[in-house]
Amino acid sequence: MTDPSSSAKDLAQPIGPHTPADEPAAHTHTDDPTVDDRIRSLLAGAGVTTDVDQIFDILATGVHLGQDHTDRLDLKITASAIEEMRHAFRMFAPYKDQPKVTIFGSARTASTDPVYRQTHDVASSLAAAGWMVVTGAGPGIMLAAMEGAGPAKSIGVSIRLPFETRANDVIHDDPKHVSMKYFFTRKLMLVKESKGFIAVPGGFGTLDETLELLTLQQTGKAEPTPIVLLDAPGGTFWEGFASFIDHEVVTRGLVADDDLERVLITDSCDAAVTEILGFWRNYHSLRWVGKRLIVRVRSAPSTSEIEQLNDQFSPCLLEGAITATAPLSAEVSGRDHLDLPRLAMVWNPFQVGELHRLVRALNSLPSAPPA
Repeated sequence: MTDPSSSAKDLAQPIGPHTPADEPAAHTHTDDPTVDDRIRSLLAGAGVTTDVDQIFDILATGVHLGQDHTDRLDLKITASAIEEMRHAFRMFAPYKDQPKVTIFGSARTASTDPVYRQTHDVASSLAAAGWMVVTGAGPGIMLAAMEGAGPAKSIGVSIRLPFETRANDVIHDDPKHVSMKYFFTRKLMLVKESKGFIAVPGGFGTLDETLELLTLQQTGKAEPTPIVLLDAPGGTFWEGFASFIDHEVVTRGLVADDDLERVLITDSCDAAVTEILGFWRNYHSLRWVGKRLIVRVRSAPSTSEIEQLNDQFSPCLLEGAITATAPLSAEVSGRDHLDLPRLAMVWNPFQVGELHRLVRALNSLPSAPPA
């Protein structure tokens, strides 16, 4: 199996050229050079030697919060959010190079529900293919996913609720589990690290997580990833969801009529696994360097294949053509997957949905690695 993992920063950043990667980012200062020097001295004394500029920004922002006389409750929210993100980042760090799939579903789903078995089986298949499974660490579907994946391949990101006082038995007391106070920090960690997503029928929480995934993809705030809406055999939950979108949302012009085309709706575990693994067959990752979109692949396309890509996707380009390129200077300085072939193009950032079609076209090239 090919390894779909890439740096977490790629997924965490918008895919559009909003902050060009070849330009230095603006940094926060306290507006007092003496205070800035003291912060730098504090960091040096604490032994901080890596990404000092980013840690400086965090501390300088804290100073600004104090200078703004920020409300105490707001400060508590900020401090708690940063602290639990720190714990989550540290928990995920040892597994950064392992591909992960997040499975969303209801804590209320009974073990006798056919969806429970579907979840178990799809998690088991992906774990056997080398993937780790990330869930909310509670009962129901979350337990089914972890039972399928097994303890070694399970990662839990739980939310502290009055009626869910501990993680499920698979992940309880496991170092691959983190407990979060806030839904927004938990949702960040459930999405940020994963290269594929599966949602099974669930309630408000599952629908919220699914709609957020669709929003991130629609708006270009996340790198293209495979999303599967998996139902029980013969189930109608997600077909009903799609029907609502088509008849009540698309007809009002509130989303594009092809926005759901990047999502696979299926009741087949095999189809779900094929969708997740196949998305990374040839496509590896992307980044923006100024106005240019750089797409990295595992196998270099031929000249005729690049011509075919231009014929298909020229309407999505603002200028020029899709071309093969060596790593750009910004990629070299960041040692950003320098061994991979890449394509460069001036992609229209408003054509976000078309990036999924580009990925699928790259995966279908004769030069692509075997499925």
